[in-house]
Amino acid sequence: MNALQPAAIATTGSLDVEAVRAQFPILATRVHGRPLVYLDSAASAQKPQRVIDALTRFYERDYANIHRGVYELSQRASELHDRTRRRVQAFLGAADWREIVFVRNATEGINLVAYAFLLPRLAAGDEILVTEMEHHANIVPWQLVASRTGARVVPAPITPTGEVDLDAFAERIGPRTKLVAFTWVSNVLGTVNPVADMVALARRRGVPVLVDAAQAVQHFPVDLRALDADFLVFSMHKLYGPSGVGVLWGRAELLEAMPPWQGGGDMIERVSFAGTTFNDIPFRFEAGTPDIAGIVASAEAIGFVEDLGLEAIARHEGELLAHAEAALAGVPGLRILGSPRRRASVLAFTIDGVHPQDIGMLLDLDGIAIRTGHHCAMPLHARLGLAASARMSIGVYNTHAEIDALATSLRRIVGMLR
Repeated sequence: MNALQPAAIATTGSLDVEAVRAQFPILATRVHGRPLVYLDSAASAQKPQRVIDALTRFYERDYANIHRGVYELSQRASELHDRTRRRVQAFLGAADWREIVFVRNATEGINLVAYAFLLPRLAAGDEILVTEMEHHANIVPWQLVASRTGARVVPAPITPTGEVDLDAFAERIGPRTKLVAFTWVSNVLGTVNPVADMVALARRRGVPVLVDAAQAVQHFPVDLRALDADFLVFSMHKLYGPSGVGVLWGRAELLEAMPPWQGGGDMIERVSFAGTTFNDIPFRFEAGTPDIAGIVASAEAIGFVEDLGLEAIARHEGELLAHAEAALAGVPGLRILGSPRRRASVLAFTIDGVHPQDIGMLLDLDGIAIRTGHHCAMPLHARLGLAASARMSIGVYNTHAEIDALATSLRRIVGMLR
């Protein structure tokens, strides 16, 4: 399937969710004899048939290593791979295809910036500013490089509603701040941060900015020119694409000044025992054979969301989220974490007297998949006075009926355990 089914977008501009769901073979799965209700897309989204077909087709017809062979198959594979890079450039609104670096995931992209960009610039007493709502991937890499230099990671606080305190955030950008890094959308609270305002606050003080867009790019449009950040990362597996592929975008002038952070094939210009010179960007950051098939299939994932329209996706998911907030409000003892003014895709919650892991295990018996635990955000849970929570997260394929099934199952669980 190379194109979106025409019925997926109704004449009103709304999504025909049943036509969308028909493109996801896994949604026909039954779990414990029940239809699968998949509400864990913030962890990893399911894959449409066109992505699955692209993976299969590449391995069946086009596979060879890239940028190494003069024979036709290698040239064809290289062209498909390089075409995806330009597809990502257009998807993000990047000025230059050389600014798109393929990595394994958003986490690796952050680590690349930590070691190749920030570490050479850090000294004792310097600071890296993050927020209390960050995923571990946007905390631990900065701690690792800080520990080598005597620098420190400084958290900006969040408000009781689950939003970044912008005044406190601005106050913490000081003369020793060497980088500001924050998430666009919280993977626990669903808070959509005012990223343009946050970038502008850092810009006024000449501090570079990294934006973690892992929970953003699949839900609404991204325009790098308007954002004006310095680095941005995301993972394809959350964008309905294959796992094992991520993207780091960085300003060309910054990437050009950064040393390689891994050595090997394809990132070199010339190697001798007297020394090595390195390839141009982005290739100097892409050592070794990448997930070629995954990168090629990622073009189809981008095509999938572009064909549906990110604005239509945002409307559909916004309606689902509003329905979920109302439906979960009827579950005795249930408390939704946070009440931000703008929320996307995620509702985390607790139920009085019921452990989150028990919630997840019992929901699974009804075929309902959610996430339980700290969601790789232990500092945020500590800030909220919690060890863990339950989290439902939605994708383009979810329905009002699935939200109702979740609420019904939760009411049954409460009645059984309390």
